[in-house]
Amino acid sequence: MEKYFNINERGCSVKCKLYYSDIKSIKRAVVCGHGFGGHKDNKAAQRFADYVLKKHRDIALITYNSPCHGDDVKKKLTLDDCALYIELVTDYAKKQFKTDELYVYATSFGGYLFLKYIAENGNPYQKIALRCPAVNMYEVFSSGIVKPEELKALSRNKPIAVGFDRKIKVTRDFLNELKENDIAVNDYTAFSDNILILHGTKDEIVSFDYVRRFSEDNSIGFIPVENADHRFTDPNTMNVAVKAIYEFFEF
Repeated sequence: MEKYFNINERGCSVKCKLYYSDIKSIKRAVVCGHGFGGHKDNKAAQRFADYVLKKHRDIALITYNSPCHGDDVKKKLTLDDCALYIELVTDYAKKQFKTDELYVYATSFGGYLFLKYIAENGNPYQKIALRCPAVNMYEVFSSGIVKPEELKALSRNKPIAVGFDRKIKVTRDFLNELKENDIAVNDYTAFSDNILILHGTKDEIVSFDYVRRFSEDNSIGFIPVENADHRFTDPNTMNVAVKAIYEFFEF
């Protein structure tokens, strides 16, 4: 089953989607973070939810729109707001389902945000699975997501609109935030036993070699997925990811 709801707290309205089998039986929750330009209705989260809920009635999956993504109401994208949304969704899951058994499945920009969050706030999650995390988000954004002419516009302090289903307003301030918040310099070894990274060998957006080195430097489990692109568009590669993450979570 699916349910849409909002978390209205601290001046925010976080738009969420809940996947579940039996609302009264929920004892564990997975928080799903989407990539840049994504939204709460992303197919990867739905695919994982379908797989999990066929096996477990006591698990819920929560997706949400990051600030300025999907039908979120914010107009300016900031990393502080991204962290606040993670906090609000995490707290909601704890209180609503009366549980500390929380898990994370995040992709690309979402992976960057959750890694940044635990480095700054500690890790409240049992397990964290990241698919193609944009560990080097500044480089990914400035050399892969935006076009050269858009980058020049940002350098002249002109905002640009970037995205897919919804164009996201991005300013030079956001680009500077990414540059100043290089999570690759953080030490994640204290959390490494509870983190798994999967990365496609043919990722065209986030460097496979860079993320593999990041994983090795932090003793994080790393699974290369042969022939997978950034979005795992081949259903066979997505099946590999879903099964590996499910096994890692040890439900």
